[in-house]
Amino acid sequence: MPPSLRLRTAAIVEPASVILLFTNLATVHWPAIATLLGPLHGCAYLIVIGTTLRESPDTRTRLLALLPAIGGLLTTRRILAAHRSEADIPA
Repeated sequence: MPPSLRLRTAAIVEPASVILLFTNLATVHWPAIATLLGPLHGCAYLIVIGTTLRESPDTRTRLLALLPAIGGLLTTRRILAAHRSEADIPA
């Protein structure tokens, strides 16, 4: 089964929110931005972990989900590759 829309969305939001948080920190450092993006990043990170646990039985894939900022992208890529390899095997 390919990665769900929930996992794909969280995998994009997670690194984007980190990039925006660090950009804010390096430039204007507005507390309101950090107040908004901090919890957004945390939620995306937890959604990546929870969804990966639900969708993949592979231990390495589950461990990849624990990597902050890039874990979701790596997990999505690995689940998609596993799905494609299963589809190539004739029944």
